Amino acid sequence: MPGSWTFSEKISKKKSAKNMGLVAAIGILLPFPFYYWLWTQPQTWVNLCGKGKDPSKIMAYVSHFLKLLQFIYLYSVSSLSWPPPFYFYPLFAFGQFLNFRVYQLLGESGTYYGVRFGTNIPWVTEFPFGYIKDPQYVGSILSLLACLSWVPFRYILLWILGYLFMIRLESKEDPATRAKPLS
Repeated sequence: MPGSWTFSEKISKKKSAKNMGLVAAIGILLPFPFYYWLWTQPQTWVNLCGKGKDPSKIMAYVSHFLKLLQFIYLYSVSSLSWPPPFYFYPLFAFGQFLNFRVYQLLGESGTYYGVRFGTNIPWVTEFPFGYIKDPQYVGSILSLLACLSWVPFRYILLWILGYLFMIRLESKEDPATRAKPLS
């Protein structure tokens, strides 16, 4: 009979969906071990990048690739519909504004752990710094929350937990553990 499924086909389909969900969860968490390693072992990264190379720029390339993979995995568990709910626009717009502003003020080196890699990054007090604690992470979290109508909550929560982990890790920066630039 067309459209009917056997019991074993239904079980197989459920297992496949569960496995895809697990793969998506792993994909969403993919960048965080990388960031953890760079934050806790910056000299290793500077040495790996080599003399004459900008470790922040190389981190940015790797981070952009990992972010692309995160979006692909997030998309794989999404169900897009149009128009988005009313809360999408203000949350997403303000979240992306914060991300853009942080990057504008700190530049690539300031955004991609330059201080950990031995680069002197000037202290910034302009908005959103001094007004919002961890503005780049707040912006990213707001952008993720904007997508709740399309993405199951557990995946958004997982990604946000990754950001909260990094906020906590980065709040305990010890200047003595910063890398020394290769000369």
